[in-house]
Amino acid sequence: MAVVLVSGLTSAFANKTDAIDQRITASFHRDFEMAKNVSWQQENNYVKATFSLNEHILYAYYSKEGDLLALVRNVLSDHLPVVLQVELKKTYGGYWITDLFELSSDTQTTYYCSLESENEILILQSDGHAHWSVYKRIKKNTA
Repeated sequence: MAVVLVSGLTSAFANKTDAIDQRITASFHRDFEMAKNVSWQQENNYVKATFSLNEHILYAYYSKEGDLLALVRNVLSDHLPVVLQVELKKTYGGYWITDLFELSSDTQTTYYCSLESENEILILQSDGHAHWSVYKRIKKNTA
């Protein structure tokens, strides 16, 4: 599920509200009644709503049946749990952060961090609020 949601973050915005199932829009309005500037994107296995709430941009992912699958928001490194901040600085001090977001679902909150160095790109995934693990490693062509 995380792979689908993570890859969905890089897709372009598309569909109008008219094309979105009414169960999904009703669920969205129940979940986020104060949302503004909503745009919709329909994919094969989910529907993504991009919106602003309390001056933050959020991404809500819904199943075709209208169930909220996950909520995603970009975060700054100083808003990470302290343990994750410390490990990031200690273990990955030679990298710079290119992307950082929080993915929340019914069961847990997971952070994803894209890091880059001269030679590689790392995508880290947190296991809750305590530890980072390498989700994906991409070697750069240095020639």
